[in-house]
Amino acid sequence: MRPARRKLLESGRSLLAELVAQDDWLPDTHAAPDVLGYRQYLLHCDGLSRFSVVAFVWGPGQATPVHDHTVWGLIGCCAVPKSRRPMRSMTQSLRPKGAARRIEPGEIEAVSPTIGDIHRVANAYADRTSISIHVYGDDIGAVRRSVYDEAGNARPFVSSYADTGLPNIWGARSGAGVLQLKPSP
Repeated sequence: MRPARRKLLESGRSLLAELVAQDDWLPDTHAAPDVLGYRQYLLHCDGLSRFSVVAFVWGPGQATPVHDHTVWGLIGCCAVPKSRRPMRSMTQSLRPKGAARRIEPGEIEAVSPTIGDIHRVANAYADRTSISIHVYGDDIGAVRRSVYDEAGNARPFVSSYADTGLPNIWGARSGAGVLQLKPSP
């Protein structure tokens, strides 16, 4: 990993840890779960799309498909642990890379193509909502990336944000649309 990227992730880790140390700052409009799937609420997108800050709200037992980001990212757990299971590609199929790691409230995990980017994230509990704050090195709601099936086949998608009808809480552009996996052109 390049020294500048390492420094960015270290600095970002400290700032995100301060932010997730308490979760009373997140408005109810950006903390509502959905019974159909996890929600992705845009909190801030830099005007030049250099980074975005997103609240992920996980209903009981909800999980992502195996996916990548193609950009650096930090995952901070606000309340209720999540599990993260890194995956690695082995001869045309995906295999777990070690055991699932439980991310406790206040902990921060980093992802990037250089340190490991293919994973599945899940709410660690089957009976309560969980919230995590993610920071990405781009507008993650506009980045072309992939989801993977069990055989390791990639399917391109671009995620979007849950529509609160309100601007994101720290300015810049507003998210639109319900989180969905949609094929990219």
